[in-house]
Amino acid sequence: MKTTIIDILQIVFGIGLIVSILLQVRGSGLSSIFGGSGGEYFRARRGLEKLLYYETIIVAILFVATAIISLIFIK
Repeated sequence: MKTTIIDILQIVFGIGLIVSILLQVRGSGLSSIFGGSGGEYFRARRGLEKLLYYETIIVAILFVATAIISLIFIK
């Protein structure tokens, strides 16, 4: 029973992590993959972008925590 809840939480956190990573706006084009600068510049995160950034970090930590808890309960 405990492992089922942990597995469901891990799936939910995994999907949330994927969605939050895909929603982040990054202007890196194909030129940066092949070594071109592509007009890179530093830009501060503000508003919703900053909230999404912190949400991604929190969901990633929760995902890792549920993975560790899942390993502990498998023993």
